[in-house]
Amino acid sequence: MRQGAVDQLASYVDALRPIIYINHFDFHAVDGLIAQVAGEGIRCVAFDHALGMVDFRDGHPLDPPGEACDLEAFLLRTLEEGFRRPTFLILRDVHGDLAEPKVIALLRRIAEWNLNDDTYHATIFVVSAILSIPRELEHLITLFDFPLPSIPEIRSIIRAFADGQGIRVGDEVVDEIALSFKGLNAFQIGQILNLAYQNGGDLDRRDTRLILQEKRQFVKKSGSLELVDAECKVENIGGLDILKNWLGRKARIFKNLDQAIKSGVDVPKGIMIVGMPGCGKSLTAKATAGLFQIPLVRLDVGRLLGKYVGESEENMRRALRLAEAIAPCVLWVDEIEKAFAGVAASGGEGSEVTTRLFGQFLTWLQEKENTVFIVATANDISNIKPEFLRKGRFDELFFVDLPNGEERRAILEIHLRKRKRWNRAIDTIALIKATEGFSGADLEAVVKEAIERAFAENRETLTTEDLLAVAKETKSISNTLKERIPRMREAILKNDIKRASTPDSQTNS
Repeated sequence: MRQGAVDQLASYVDALRPIIYINHFDFHAVDGLIAQVAGEGIRCVAFDHALGMVDFRDGHPLDPPGEACDLEAFLLRTLEEGFRRPTFLILRDVHGDLAEPKVIALLRRIAEWNLNDDTYHATIFVVSAILSIPRELEHLITLFDFPLPSIPEIRSIIRAFADGQGIRVGDEVVDEIALSFKGLNAFQIGQILNLAYQNGGDLDRRDTRLILQEKRQFVKKSGSLELVDAECKVENIGGLDILKNWLGRKARIFKNLDQAIKSGVDVPKGIMIVGMPGCGKSLTAKATAGLFQIPLVRLDVGRLLGKYVGESEENMRRALRLAEAIAPCVLWVDEIEKAFAGVAASGGEGSEVTTRLFGQFLTWLQEKENTVFIVATANDISNIKPEFLRKGRFDELFFVDLPNGEERRAILEIHLRKRKRWNRAIDTIALIKATEGFSGADLEAVVKEAIERAFAENRETLTTEDLLAVAKETKSISNTLKERIPRMREAILKNDIKRASTPDSQTNS
Protein backbone atom coordinates (compact mmCIF):
# COMPACT_ATOMS: atom_id res chain seq x y z
CA MET A 1 0.00 0.00 0.00
CA ARG A 2 1.30 3.42 -0.98
CA GLN A 3 2.68 5.25 2.06
CA GLY A 4 0.91 8.47 1.06
CA ALA A 5 -2.48 6.77 1.45
CA VAL A 6 -1.54 5.43 4.89
CA ASP A 7 -0.36 8.88 5.98
CA GLN A 8 -3.50 10.59 4.70
CA LEU A 9 -5.83 8.16 6.45
CA ALA A 10 -3.80 8.45 9.66
CA SER A 11 -4.04 12.23 9.45
CA TYR A 12 -7.85 12.00 9.29
CA VAL A 13 -7.84 9.84 12.42
CA ASP A 14 -5.47 12.23 14.23
CA ALA A 15 -7.67 15.16 13.23
CA LEU A 16 -10.62 13.44 14.98
CA ARG A 17 -12.63 12.88 11.83
CA PRO A 18 -15.34 10.75 13.49
CA ILE A 19 -16.75 8.87 10.47
CA ILE A 20 -14.54 7.98 7.50
CA TYR A 21 -16.36 6.56 4.47
CA ILE A 22 -14.25 4.37 2.14
CA ASN A 23 -16.20 3.76 -1.05
CA HIS A 24 -14.53 0.60 -2.35
CA PHE A 25 -15.43 -3.02 -3.07
CA ASP A 26 -12.16 -4.75 -2.18
CA PHE A 27 -12.54 -5.20 1.59
CA HIS A 28 -9.29 -7.16 1.83
CA ALA A 29 -7.29 -4.22 0.46
CA VAL A 30 -9.16 -1.72 2.66
CA ASP A 31 -8.58 -3.89 5.75
CA GLY A 32 -4.87 -3.89 4.96
CA LEU A 33 -4.83 -0.09 4.83
CA ILE A 34 -6.77 0.28 8.11
CA ALA A 35 -4.52 -2.29 9.79
CA GLN A 36 -1.44 -0.26 8.84
CA VAL A 37 -2.96 2.88 10.36
CA ALA A 38 -4.08 1.03 13.49
CA GLY A 39 -0.75 -0.65 14.15
CA GLU A 40 -0.60 -2.59 17.43
CA GLY A 41 -1.95 0.12 19.69
CA ILE A 42 -5.49 0.57 18.41
CA ARG A 43 -8.26 -1.92 19.06
CA CYS A 44 -10.24 -2.84 15.92
CA VAL A 45 -13.76 -4.28 15.92
CA ALA A 46 -15.63 -5.06 12.68
CA PHE A 47 -19.24 -5.67 11.73
CA ASP A 48 -20.86 -7.28 8.71
CA HIS A 49 -24.36 -8.62 8.13
CA ALA A 50 -23.20 -12.19 7.57
CA LEU A 51 -21.47 -12.72 10.94
CA GLY A 52 -22.38 -9.70 13.05
CA MET A 53 -19.47 -8.65 15.29
CA VAL A 54 -16.18 -10.13 14.04
CA ASP A 55 -12.55 -10.03 15.06
CA PHE A 56 -10.96 -7.58 12.64
CA ARG A 57 -7.55 -9.27 12.79
CA ASP A 58 -8.58 -12.83 11.96
CA GLY A 59 -12.19 -12.47 10.73
CA HIS A 60 -13.65 -14.91 13.29
CA PRO A 61 -17.19 -14.19 14.53
CA LEU A 62 -17.48 -12.91 18.11
CA ASP A 63 -21.22 -13.59 18.42
CA PRO A 64 -22.54 -17.03 19.42
CA PRO A 65 -23.24 -19.34 16.43
CA GLY A 66 -26.55 -18.49 14.79
CA GLU A 67 -26.98 -15.31 16.86
CA ALA A 68 -25.28 -12.65 14.74
CA CYS A 69 -26.35 -9.19 15.89
CA ASP A 70 -27.70 -6.51 13.58
CA LEU A 71 -26.03 -3.11 13.16
CA GLU A 72 -28.24 -1.35 15.69
CA ALA A 73 -27.46 -3.96 18.36
CA PHE A 74 -23.74 -3.80 17.48
CA LEU A 75 -23.63 -0.01 17.87
CA LEU A 76 -25.58 -0.15 21.15
CA ARG A 77 -23.22 -2.79 22.52
CA THR A 78 -20.09 -0.88 21.57
CA LEU A 79 -21.58 2.37 22.83
CA GLU A 80 -22.24 0.83 26.26
CA GLU A 81 -18.64 -0.35 26.50
CA GLY A 82 -17.27 3.17 26.22
CA PHE A 83 -14.05 3.84 24.36
CA ARG A 84 -11.37 4.80 26.87
CA ARG A 85 -8.88 2.96 24.68
CA PRO A 86 -8.49 4.12 21.03
CA THR A 87 -10.80 1.96 18.91
CA PHE A 88 -11.66 1.59 15.24
CA LEU A 89 -15.19 0.43 14.36
CA ILE A 90 -15.17 -1.02 10.84
CA LEU A 91 -18.69 -1.30 9.37
CA ARG A 92 -18.85 -3.28 6.13
CA ASP A 93 -21.63 -2.96 3.54
CA VAL A 94 -23.97 -1.06 5.86
CA HIS A 95 -25.10 1.46 3.22
CA GLY A 96 -28.62 0.01 3.35
CA ASP A 97 -28.83 0.69 7.12
CA LEU A 98 -27.90 4.35 6.82
CA ALA A 99 -31.52 5.36 6.22
CA GLU A 100 -32.62 3.97 9.62
CA PRO A 101 -33.30 6.77 12.17
CA LYS A 102 -32.00 4.68 15.11
CA VAL A 103 -28.75 3.80 13.28
CA ILE A 104 -28.25 7.46 12.30
CA ALA A 105 -28.81 8.55 15.91
CA LEU A 106 -26.32 5.99 17.27
CA LEU A 107 -23.67 6.94 14.72
CA ARG A 108 -24.19 10.61 15.52
CA ARG A 109 -23.85 9.91 19.26
CA ILE A 110 -20.55 8.01 18.83
CA ALA A 111 -19.20 10.66 16.44
CA GLU A 112 -20.09 13.59 18.68
CA TRP A 113 -18.62 11.94 21.77
CA ASN A 114 -15.42 11.32 19.83
CA LEU A 115 -15.28 15.01 18.96
CA ASN A 116 -16.24 16.49 22.33
CA ASP A 117 -15.06 14.08 25.04
CA ASP A 118 -11.28 13.90 25.55
CA THR A 119 -11.58 10.50 27.24
CA TYR A 120 -13.58 8.94 24.38
CA HIS A 121 -11.67 7.54 21.39
CA ALA A 122 -13.65 5.85 18.61
CA THR A 123 -13.30 6.29 14.85
CA ILE A 124 -15.95 4.77 12.61
CA PHE A 125 -14.99 3.40 9.18
CA VAL A 126 -17.87 2.76 6.78
CA VAL A 127 -16.60 0.47 3.99
CA SER A 128 -18.94 -0.13 1.07
CA ALA A 129 -18.98 -0.37 -2.71
CA ILE A 130 -22.09 1.84 -2.65
CA LEU A 131 -21.96 5.44 -1.48
CA SER A 132 -24.93 6.46 0.66
CA ILE A 133 -24.59 9.51 2.90
CA PRO A 134 -27.61 10.51 4.99
CA ARG A 135 -28.12 14.26 5.17
CA GLU A 136 -28.13 14.11 9.00
CA LEU A 137 -24.56 12.77 9.05
CA GLU A 138 -23.12 14.68 6.09
CA HIS A 139 -21.16 17.13 8.30
CA LEU A 140 -19.63 14.25 10.29
CA ILE A 141 -18.52 12.09 7.36
CA THR A 142 -15.19 12.34 5.53
CA LEU A 143 -14.84 10.58 2.18
CA PHE A 144 -11.55 8.79 1.64
CA ASP A 145 -10.51 7.98 -1.92
CA PHE A 146 -8.86 4.58 -1.97
CA PRO A 147 -5.80 5.04 -4.21
CA LEU A 148 -5.26 3.13 -7.42
CA PRO A 149 -1.83 1.60 -8.01
CA SER A 150 0.74 3.83 -9.68
CA ILE A 151 2.68 2.63 -12.74
CA PRO A 152 5.69 1.54 -10.59
CA GLU A 153 3.29 -0.37 -8.29
CA ILE A 154 1.61 -2.02 -11.29
CA ARG A 155 5.02 -3.09 -12.58
CA SER A 156 5.73 -4.64 -9.17
CA ILE A 157 2.40 -6.51 -9.26
CA ILE A 158 3.17 -7.89 -12.74
CA ARG A 159 6.69 -8.95 -11.80
CA ALA A 160 5.48 -10.58 -8.57
CA PHE A 161 2.85 -12.50 -10.54
CA ALA A 162 5.40 -13.60 -13.15
CA ASP A 163 7.83 -14.73 -10.45
CA GLY A 164 5.04 -16.66 -8.74
CA GLN A 165 4.24 -18.49 -11.97
CA GLY A 166 7.88 -19.06 -12.85
CA ILE A 167 7.73 -17.17 -16.15
CA ARG A 168 10.09 -14.55 -17.53
CA VAL A 169 8.71 -11.25 -18.85
CA GLY A 170 10.96 -8.62 -20.45
CA ASP A 171 11.07 -5.07 -19.10
CA GLU A 172 9.58 -3.60 -22.30
CA VAL A 173 6.61 -5.98 -22.13
CA VAL A 174 6.11 -5.18 -18.42
CA ASP A 175 6.13 -1.45 -19.22
CA GLU A 176 3.60 -1.84 -22.04
CA ILE A 177 1.24 -4.07 -20.05
CA ALA A 178 1.54 -1.80 -17.00
CA LEU A 179 0.40 1.18 -19.08
CA SER A 180 -2.67 -0.80 -20.20
CA PHE A 181 -3.48 -1.63 -16.56
CA LYS A 182 -3.43 2.05 -15.52
CA GLY A 183 -6.67 2.94 -13.74
CA LEU A 184 -7.42 -0.58 -12.46
CA ASN A 185 -7.07 -1.62 -8.83
CA ALA A 186 -4.81 -4.41 -7.58
CA PHE A 187 -7.69 -6.92 -7.39
CA GLN A 188 -8.72 -6.33 -11.01
CA ILE A 189 -5.11 -6.48 -12.20
CA GLY A 190 -4.62 -9.81 -10.44
CA GLN A 191 -7.77 -11.25 -12.02
CA ILE A 192 -6.75 -10.24 -15.55
CA LEU A 193 -3.19 -11.52 -15.07
CA ASN A 194 -4.60 -14.90 -14.02
CA LEU A 195 -6.84 -14.97 -17.08
CA ALA A 196 -3.98 -14.00 -19.42
CA TYR A 197 -1.76 -16.70 -17.96
CA GLN A 198 -4.48 -19.35 -18.21
CA ASN A 199 -5.12 -18.43 -21.86
CA GLY A 200 -1.54 -18.66 -23.08
CA GLY A 201 0.69 -19.82 -20.23
CA ASP A 202 2.70 -16.61 -20.59
CA LEU A 203 2.51 -12.81 -20.52
CA ASP A 204 3.28 -10.81 -23.67
CA ARG A 205 2.19 -7.79 -25.71
CA ARG A 206 -0.81 -9.66 -27.08
CA ASP A 207 -2.33 -9.59 -23.60
CA THR A 208 -3.03 -5.86 -23.98
CA ARG A 209 -6.00 -6.93 -26.16
CA LEU A 210 -7.28 -9.14 -23.35
CA ILE A 211 -6.93 -6.23 -20.91
CA LEU A 212 -8.97 -4.07 -23.28
CA GLN A 213 -11.70 -6.73 -23.52
CA GLU A 214 -11.93 -6.96 -19.74
CA LYS A 215 -12.14 -3.17 -19.47
CA ARG A 216 -15.14 -3.28 -21.79
CA GLN A 217 -16.86 -5.50 -19.22
CA PHE A 218 -16.43 -2.80 -16.57
CA VAL A 219 -18.21 -0.28 -18.83
CA LYS A 220 -21.15 -2.58 -19.52
CA LYS A 221 -21.64 -3.36 -15.83
CA SER A 222 -21.35 0.23 -14.62
CA GLY A 223 -24.31 1.87 -16.34
CA SER A 224 -22.63 5.28 -15.99
CA LEU A 225 -20.92 5.21 -19.39
CA GLU A 226 -22.09 3.89 -22.76
CA LEU A 227 -19.78 1.83 -24.95
CA VAL A 228 -20.19 3.03 -28.56
CA ASP A 229 -19.43 1.01 -31.69
CA ALA A 230 -16.60 2.97 -33.34
CA GLU A 231 -16.19 1.04 -36.58
CA CYS A 232 -15.76 4.24 -38.56
CA LYS A 233 -12.81 5.42 -40.60
CA VAL A 234 -11.54 8.93 -41.21
CA GLU A 235 -12.04 8.19 -44.93
CA ASN A 236 -15.78 8.35 -44.19
CA ILE A 237 -15.41 12.05 -43.39
CA GLY A 238 -15.53 14.50 -46.29
CA GLY A 239 -13.39 17.59 -45.77
CA LEU A 240 -11.99 18.59 -42.37
CA ASP A 241 -8.46 18.12 -43.68
CA ILE A 242 -6.77 20.16 -40.91
CA LEU A 243 -8.64 18.28 -38.19
CA LYS A 244 -7.93 14.89 -39.79
CA ASN A 245 -4.21 15.65 -40.12
CA TRP A 246 -4.11 16.75 -36.48
CA LEU A 247 -5.83 13.55 -35.36
CA GLY A 248 -3.42 11.49 -37.45
CA ARG A 249 -0.49 12.98 -35.53
CA LYS A 250 -2.13 12.23 -32.18
CA ALA A 251 -2.92 8.68 -33.35
CA ARG A 252 0.78 8.03 -33.93
CA ILE A 253 1.40 9.04 -30.32
CA PHE A 254 -1.33 6.76 -28.95
CA LYS A 255 -0.16 3.79 -30.99
CA ASN A 256 3.38 4.21 -29.63
CA LEU A 257 2.48 5.64 -26.23
CA ASP A 258 5.19 3.99 -24.17
CA GLN A 259 7.97 5.19 -26.49
CA ALA A 260 6.36 8.64 -26.83
CA ILE A 261 6.28 9.13 -23.05
CA LYS A 262 9.91 8.03 -22.76
CA SER A 263 10.78 10.61 -25.44
CA GLY A 264 9.19 13.38 -23.40
CA VAL A 265 5.95 13.67 -25.40
CA ASP A 266 2.93 14.72 -23.33
CA VAL A 267 -0.05 12.36 -23.33
CA PRO A 268 -2.70 13.99 -25.60
CA LYS A 269 -5.64 15.42 -23.62
CA GLY A 270 -8.33 15.80 -26.25
CA ILE A 271 -10.23 18.19 -28.47
CA MET A 272 -13.41 20.20 -28.51
CA ILE A 273 -15.28 20.33 -31.83
CA VAL A 274 -17.88 23.07 -32.23
CA GLY A 275 -20.04 23.97 -35.17
CA MET A 276 -23.20 23.36 -37.10
CA PRO A 277 -25.49 20.41 -36.37
CA GLY A 278 -25.21 17.54 -38.84
CA CYS A 279 -21.75 18.51 -40.05
CA GLY A 280 -19.80 15.52 -38.75
CA LYS A 281 -18.86 16.20 -35.14
CA SER A 282 -20.26 12.89 -33.90
CA LEU A 283 -18.77 11.07 -36.89
CA THR A 284 -15.38 12.56 -36.00
CA ALA A 285 -15.66 11.26 -32.42
CA LYS A 286 -16.26 7.75 -33.74
CA ALA A 287 -13.52 8.04 -36.35
CA THR A 288 -11.08 9.21 -33.67
CA ALA A 289 -11.53 6.01 -31.67
CA GLY A 290 -11.15 3.95 -34.84
CA LEU A 291 -8.00 5.84 -35.83
CA PHE A 292 -6.48 5.46 -32.35
CA GLN A 293 -7.62 1.80 -32.18
CA ILE A 294 -9.02 2.28 -28.67
CA PRO A 295 -12.58 2.02 -27.22
CA LEU A 296 -15.10 4.85 -27.53
CA VAL A 297 -17.29 5.54 -24.50
CA ARG A 298 -19.95 8.24 -24.25
CA LEU A 299 -20.64 10.26 -21.10
CA ASP A 300 -24.28 11.29 -20.76
CA VAL A 301 -24.38 13.83 -17.94
CA GLY A 302 -28.18 13.53 -17.70
CA ARG A 303 -27.83 9.88 -16.63
CA LEU A 304 -25.63 10.93 -13.71
CA LEU A 305 -28.22 13.13 -11.99
CA GLY A 306 -29.51 11.56 -8.77
CA LYS A 307 -32.17 12.46 -6.25
CA TYR A 308 -30.06 12.32 -3.07
CA VAL A 309 -27.56 14.84 -1.71
CA GLY A 310 -24.16 14.26 -3.25
CA GLU A 311 -25.40 11.40 -5.47
CA SER A 312 -24.89 13.26 -8.76
CA GLU A 313 -21.35 14.29 -7.82
CA GLU A 314 -20.51 10.73 -6.78
CA ASN A 315 -21.94 9.42 -10.06
CA MET A 316 -19.73 11.86 -11.98
CA ARG A 317 -16.70 10.85 -9.98
CA ARG A 318 -17.45 7.17 -10.56
CA ALA A 319 -17.92 7.72 -14.32
CA LEU A 320 -14.60 9.58 -14.61
CA ARG A 321 -12.85 6.91 -12.57
CA LEU A 322 -14.28 4.25 -14.86
CA ALA A 323 -13.05 6.15 -17.91
CA GLU A 324 -9.60 6.18 -16.31
CA ALA A 325 -9.89 2.47 -15.52
CA ILE A 326 -10.57 1.51 -19.15
CA ALA A 327 -7.96 3.91 -20.56
CA PRO A 328 -6.59 4.25 -23.13
CA CYS A 329 -9.99 5.25 -24.49
CA VAL A 330 -11.84 8.10 -26.17
CA LEU A 331 -14.39 9.74 -23.85
CA TRP A 332 -17.07 11.43 -25.93
CA VAL A 333 -19.22 14.16 -24.34
CA ASP A 334 -21.84 14.97 -26.97
CA GLU A 335 -23.62 18.36 -27.08
CA ILE A 336 -21.71 19.50 -24.04
CA GLU A 337 -23.54 22.84 -23.95
CA LYS A 338 -26.76 20.94 -23.19
CA ALA A 339 -25.08 18.58 -20.73
CA PHE A 340 -24.12 21.51 -18.52
CA ALA A 341 -27.09 23.74 -19.31
CA GLY A 342 -28.01 25.92 -16.34
CA VAL A 343 -24.45 26.42 -15.09
CA ALA A 344 -24.68 30.16 -15.59
CA ALA A 345 -28.18 30.35 -14.11
CA SER A 346 -28.72 31.39 -10.52
CA GLY A 347 -30.89 29.74 -7.93
CA GLY A 348 -32.58 26.39 -7.88
CA GLU A 349 -31.26 23.01 -6.81
CA GLY A 350 -30.95 21.85 -10.41
CA SER A 351 -28.59 24.64 -11.40
CA GLU A 352 -26.55 24.21 -8.21
CA VAL A 353 -26.01 20.51 -8.90
CA THR A 354 -25.13 21.16 -12.55
CA THR A 355 -22.69 23.89 -11.52
CA ARG A 356 -20.96 21.50 -9.11
CA LEU A 357 -20.78 18.80 -11.81
CA PHE A 358 -19.37 21.34 -14.26
CA GLY A 359 -16.69 22.40 -11.77
CA GLN A 360 -15.87 18.77 -11.04
CA PHE A 361 -15.47 18.01 -14.76
CA LEU A 362 -13.37 21.16 -15.34
CA THR A 363 -10.98 20.25 -12.52
CA TRP A 364 -10.61 16.72 -13.85
CA LEU A 365 -9.92 18.03 -17.36
CA GLN A 366 -7.25 20.39 -16.11
CA GLU A 367 -5.47 17.94 -13.82
CA LYS A 368 -5.83 14.60 -15.60
CA GLU A 369 -2.61 12.80 -16.47
CA ASN A 370 -4.14 9.61 -17.84
CA THR A 371 -4.70 8.25 -21.34
CA VAL A 372 -8.35 9.27 -21.61
CA PHE A 373 -8.66 11.30 -24.82
CA ILE A 374 -11.63 13.68 -24.61
CA VAL A 375 -13.78 14.51 -27.62
CA ALA A 376 -16.30 17.16 -26.58
CA THR A 377 -18.78 18.29 -29.22
CA ALA A 378 -21.02 21.35 -29.15
CA ASN A 379 -23.38 23.09 -31.55
CA ASP A 380 -23.77 26.47 -29.86
CA ILE A 381 -21.05 27.73 -27.51
CA SER A 382 -22.53 31.18 -26.96
CA ASN A 383 -23.70 30.15 -23.46
CA ILE A 384 -20.66 28.07 -22.47
CA LYS A 385 -18.58 29.64 -19.70
CA PRO A 386 -15.30 31.09 -21.10
CA GLU A 387 -13.07 29.12 -18.70
CA PHE A 388 -14.22 25.90 -20.34
CA LEU A 389 -12.75 27.02 -23.67
CA ARG A 390 -9.39 27.98 -22.22
CA LYS A 391 -6.22 26.36 -23.53
CA GLY A 392 -5.07 23.63 -21.18
CA ARG A 393 -8.49 22.01 -20.90
CA PHE A 394 -8.06 20.60 -24.41
CA ASP A 395 -5.13 20.28 -26.79
CA GLU A 396 -7.08 22.16 -29.44
CA LEU A 397 -10.51 23.57 -30.31
CA PHE A 398 -11.84 23.15 -33.86
CA PHE A 399 -14.69 24.86 -35.71
CA VAL A 400 -16.73 22.82 -38.22
CA ASP A 401 -18.73 25.03 -40.61
CA LEU A 402 -21.29 24.12 -43.26
CA PRO A 403 -19.55 22.39 -46.19
CA ASN A 404 -18.54 24.42 -49.22
CA GLY A 405 -18.93 23.21 -52.78
CA GLU A 406 -15.88 20.96 -52.95
CA GLU A 407 -16.77 19.34 -49.64
CA ARG A 408 -20.38 18.81 -50.68
CA ARG A 409 -19.12 16.98 -53.77
CA ALA A 410 -16.88 14.77 -51.59
CA ILE A 411 -19.71 14.04 -49.15
CA LEU A 412 -22.19 13.10 -51.87
CA GLU A 413 -19.60 10.82 -53.46
CA ILE A 414 -18.86 9.12 -50.12
CA HIS A 415 -22.54 8.28 -49.56
CA LEU A 416 -23.11 7.20 -53.15
CA ARG A 417 -20.06 4.92 -53.12
CA LYS A 418 -21.06 3.47 -49.76
CA ARG A 419 -24.39 2.43 -51.33
CA LYS A 420 -22.71 1.33 -54.58
CA ARG A 421 -24.60 3.96 -56.61
CA TRP A 422 -21.76 6.21 -57.76
CA ASN A 423 -21.32 6.68 -61.50
CA ARG A 424 -19.48 9.23 -63.58
CA ALA A 425 -22.65 10.32 -65.39
CA ILE A 426 -23.87 12.13 -62.24
CA ASP A 427 -23.46 15.89 -62.69
CA THR A 428 -21.71 16.94 -59.47
CA ILE A 429 -21.51 20.60 -60.58
CA ALA A 430 -25.30 20.81 -60.77
CA LEU A 431 -25.63 19.08 -57.40
CA ILE A 432 -23.14 21.45 -55.75
CA LYS A 433 -25.19 24.45 -56.93
CA ALA A 434 -28.47 22.88 -55.79
CA THR A 435 -27.22 22.05 -52.29
CA GLU A 436 -25.81 25.40 -51.14
CA GLY A 437 -26.23 25.65 -47.34
CA PHE A 438 -26.77 21.91 -46.87
CA SER A 439 -25.11 20.08 -43.99
CA GLY A 440 -23.48 16.67 -44.25
CA ALA A 441 -26.60 15.12 -42.70
CA ASP A 442 -28.81 16.92 -45.26
CA LEU A 443 -26.69 15.54 -48.11
CA GLU A 444 -26.86 12.00 -46.75
CA ALA A 445 -30.63 12.32 -46.50
CA VAL A 446 -30.81 13.44 -50.14
CA VAL A 447 -28.85 10.39 -51.31
CA LYS A 448 -30.91 7.96 -49.21
CA GLU A 449 -34.24 9.39 -50.37
CA ALA A 450 -33.23 9.44 -54.06
CA ILE A 451 -32.05 5.80 -53.92
CA GLU A 452 -35.28 4.77 -52.19
CA ARG A 453 -37.41 6.45 -54.87
CA ALA A 454 -35.44 4.81 -57.67
CA PHE A 455 -35.90 1.41 -56.03
CA ALA A 456 -39.65 1.99 -55.59
CA GLU A 457 -39.86 2.74 -59.35
CA ASN A 458 -37.88 -0.46 -60.21
CA ARG A 459 -35.00 1.56 -61.71
CA GLU A 460 -31.43 0.28 -61.43
CA THR A 461 -29.77 3.56 -62.40
CA LEU A 462 -29.68 6.59 -60.15
CA THR A 463 -29.65 9.84 -62.12
CA THR A 464 -28.67 13.43 -61.46
CA GLU A 465 -32.34 14.38 -61.86
CA ASP A 466 -33.29 11.99 -59.04
CA LEU A 467 -30.88 13.71 -56.69
CA LEU A 468 -31.81 17.22 -57.82
CA ALA A 469 -35.51 16.53 -57.32
CA VAL A 470 -34.97 15.41 -53.72
CA ALA A 471 -32.57 18.30 -53.02
CA LYS A 472 -35.18 20.77 -54.23
CA GLU A 473 -37.73 19.39 -51.73
CA THR A 474 -35.27 19.24 -48.83
CA LYS A 475 -35.30 22.04 -46.27
CA SER A 476 -31.63 22.47 -45.39
CA ILE A 477 -30.22 23.30 -41.98
CA SER A 478 -29.27 26.79 -43.17
CA ASN A 479 -33.01 27.47 -43.58
CA THR A 480 -34.23 25.80 -40.39
CA LEU A 481 -31.55 27.49 -38.27
CA LYS A 482 -31.11 30.72 -40.23
CA GLU A 483 -31.68 32.89 -37.14
CA ARG A 484 -29.28 30.91 -34.91
CA ILE A 485 -26.42 30.38 -37.35
CA PRO A 486 -25.13 34.02 -37.33
CA ARG A 487 -25.05 33.97 -33.51
CA MET A 488 -23.23 30.65 -33.49
CA ARG A 489 -20.63 31.92 -35.98
CA GLU A 490 -20.17 35.12 -33.98
CA ALA A 491 -19.37 33.07 -30.85
CA ILE A 492 -16.82 31.05 -32.85
CA LEU A 493 -15.07 34.19 -34.10
CA LYS A 494 -15.10 35.76 -30.65
CA ASN A 495 -13.26 32.77 -29.18
CA ASP A 496 -10.78 32.56 -32.08
CA ILE A 497 -11.33 28.83 -32.63
CA LYS A 498 -9.26 27.08 -35.31
CA ARG A 499 -11.06 26.01 -38.48
CA ALA A 500 -11.24 22.26 -39.08
CA SER A 501 -10.49 22.68 -42.78
CA THR A 502 -8.65 24.94 -45.21
CA PRO A 503 -10.54 27.95 -46.64
CA ASP A 504 -11.42 26.12 -49.87
CA SER A 505 -12.71 23.06 -48.06
CA GLN A 506 -14.77 23.53 -45.02
CA THR A 507 -16.72 20.72 -43.51
CA ASN A 508 -17.76 17.25 -43.63
CA SER A 509 -20.09 14.31 -43.74
